[in-house]
Amino acid sequence: MTPKLYCLDASPPVRSVYLAAAALNVKLECIQVNLMAQEHLTPEFLKMNPQHTVPTLVDDDGTCVWDSHAINAYLTMKYGKDDSLYPKDLIKRAIIDQRLHFDSGLAFLGVRNIAEPIIFFGSKTIPNDLIEKSIKIYEFLETFLSDNLWMAGENLTIADFSLIPSITSLNYLVPIEDEKFPKLLGWIKRAEELPYYHLNQKGLDDFKNLIDANLTR
Repeated sequence: MTPKLYCLDASPPVRSVYLAAAALNVKLECIQVNLMAQEHLTPEFLKMNPQHTVPTLVDDDGTCVWDSHAINAYLTMKYGKDDSLYPKDLIKRAIIDQRLHFDSGLAFLGVRNIAEPIIFFGSKTIPNDLIEKSIKIYEFLETFLSDNLWMAGENLTIADFSLIPSITSLNYLVPIEDEKFPKLLGWIKRAEELPYYHLNQKGLDDFKNLIDANLTR
């Protein structure tokens, strides 16, 4: 059987799972969830995931995992041919975990705090304090990349899969300045060269359309 992923393409966390699964050559049965129609609040979905979030993964043995970071770690440990995307080495894994927590705590929340009011509550502008917080996120990421090609070292890991969708989405909301953040923009360009990057691009385009339909620039 094929693992099922309950998803929404525009969601950065969903797109991170798409990237990880593609890198692992894991085929997913993608089931789109209409949040506007509250399909994530049905009794069936709540029984599966009481936090009613996407992405939610149901593996072929019935195992249910939600939160994209947990899903990507799970997929990598179960289906990876080696541990390159999520090394068993304690120090390397600690760095990756820190980046994953950074994505949960700052990067994705930076996107959500700006996008959610625009998409769901009719906000027409981006508050200056959220623009400033976004720039601070870029500053941290530029530092992470000071001696690295990728977010957690010289090799691609699930840390990149989590941050690529978040930062490309945030970049559309608060553009990254070329002169201030050359390493961050270089990292995005490397990501765009991945053979499966189109799995992020499709949802990113959906995300842009949602923003453009509601935001006054």
